[in-house]
Amino acid sequence: MTTPALETRYVFTLTVMIGAVTSAGETGIGVRRIIPIHGGEVKGPGLNGEGVSGRICKFGADFQVIRPNELIDLEAKYAFETDDGATIYVENRGIRFGPVDLLQKLKRGEPVDPKLIYFRTHPRFETGHDKYRWLMEHVFIGSAARHADRVIIDVHVVL
Repeated sequence: MTTPALETRYVFTLTVMIGAVTSAGETGIGVRRIIPIHGGEVKGPGLNGEGVSGRICKFGADFQVIRPNELIDLEAKYAFETDDGATIYVENRGIRFGPVDLLQKLKRGEPVDPKLIYFRTHPRFETGHDKYRWLMEHVFIGSAARHADRVIIDVHVVL
């Protein structure tokens, strides 16, 4: 007996607007950074086969640890509201890694080709809205790109 093959399908893109970095300094496991989330948007072809759009709520943050080898552990917590009024809470964990010189450029807010940085996430969703409960019943993965003022995440559902 074989296991089911893994497939993915694109669901939507999260564009998360971010603010200035606050650092708690070296904590013994790495440099702890906190990056506020100021808003953004959600757009894509597929929530329940329908188009979706919405806005990222203006609260939340990305809590990061930059390891000594420059690998970054990320954990962002925020919510978005769909255009039909549902509020969906997001916990998005992931890693970002690449050549040290390019990671340093990103830290300074300089542009870097996203294809040169490994930035993957595992978003989890919570909602009490019946139409979107399926978000809590599936596994999702994201491919992300960091820009000076935003993070763009293409979210795929694992089928």
